Amino acid sequence: MAERFIRIAVLYLSVGVCLGLYMGISQNFTLATVHVHVLLAGWLSLAMAGVIYRLYPDASTTRLEQAHFWLHNLGLPAFMLGLGMMLTGHDLPVLLPAGATVAMLGFLCFALNAWRRIKA
Repeated sequence: MAERFIRIAVLYLSVGVCLGLYMGISQNFTLATVHVHVLLAGWLSLAMAGVIYRLYPDASTTRLEQAHFWLHNLGLPAFMLGLGMMLTGHDLPVLLPAGATVAMLGFLCFALNAWRRIKA
């Protein structure tokens, strides 16, 4: 499963880089917050989780790891879409908080899993 985290992290990296390139070319930085969140919550967080799950295999065979993966990857795109819509004036009020909450639950699954399974 660690490989799935790393592969999807690379997808988020590609999205973040393309968004950054678009903003630079167009000189419109309205979506800078989305760009940063995609790179931090998508690329960096999921790549690090993949590395951690690879280094600590006891943490990578749990239901919390599965929940982390699915909650994070269902919540983050909804969160980013909702944030982008809000920033561009096309707000869909439920999308941003719902996506953020689901993504946060994914992060909490990771934190709980790491706390329980990673031993020094």
